[in-house]
Amino acid sequence: MKNITKRNIAVMNIQYRYFPLSRFLDDAVENGVENIELWGAAPHFHMEDMTYRDICGVRKMIETRGLRLICFTPEQCVYPINLAAPFETERRRSLRFFEDSIRAAGELGAGMVLVTSGTGYFDDSDLEDAWNYAKDGLYRLGEMAAHYRITLALEVLRRDESNLVYDLSTLRRMLRELSHPNIGGMIDTIPMALAEERPKDYLEALGERLVHIHFIDGSPRGHLAWGHGILDMEGYLSELDQYAYQGYLSQEITDGRYYMDPSESMRKAVSRLAKALS
Repeated sequence: MKNITKRNIAVMNIQYRYFPLSRFLDDAVENGVENIELWGAAPHFHMEDMTYRDICGVRKMIETRGLRLICFTPEQCVYPINLAAPFETERRRSLRFFEDSIRAAGELGAGMVLVTSGTGYFDDSDLEDAWNYAKDGLYRLGEMAAHYRITLALEVLRRDESNLVYDLSTLRRMLRELSHPNIGGMIDTIPMALAEERPKDYLEALGERLVHIHFIDGSPRGHLAWGHGILDMEGYLSELDQYAYQGYLSQEITDGRYYMDPSESMRKAVSRLAKALS
């Protein structure tokens, strides 16, 4: 590869949910990875339970190992976080959650926070309202992120996770309507594949506004270590290299098969990707 190297690899702690955070960080070092994406959930970093001292402690754990936190990803794909919720109390709570996450990211030294649009009712009965609620909430978060010099990475979800931002077309529309310099787009290779899209589609449409990627295998669902699925990972890499993608390739491995031995899943994913990049 000409433009993408091992320095673009990042690993994520989500499959370590039944192990201490220190185990994940030590494994990142052992596998020669410089960059981490912090999944914000218990028992590692549940935003609503964290004190300032706790946050500083996590930052110290990361930095003393020589690691770089490239993205903070608070858990947001399950109830009750939904920027597009039909009820104002739920939207306010969701907005506060993301505001606190941006503050935490600033204290952690992260330059990016992952956000999602939320969703409306799947019968589309509130689709226009839900879209506008999501857009309003995201814009307000973008203004706050600018103050903290943080980029918000707006992730495309699966169609069964959201009826708002679920493919390139809806992502482009949301980014165009937001028109905010601190909000960019990101892809997860699983929703991308399910939508029958490819990295080049996003790179041609967004260019440098594609700020982050969850680069994982699937069958086509699932978030699997490379080699355990059927996706065209080699082809995806070639397209990313061809278009000189500058962001990170984060390993968001979530399938339950890895929970008993997350270290092995990281080793396999990182070694396979590093070999392809060499």
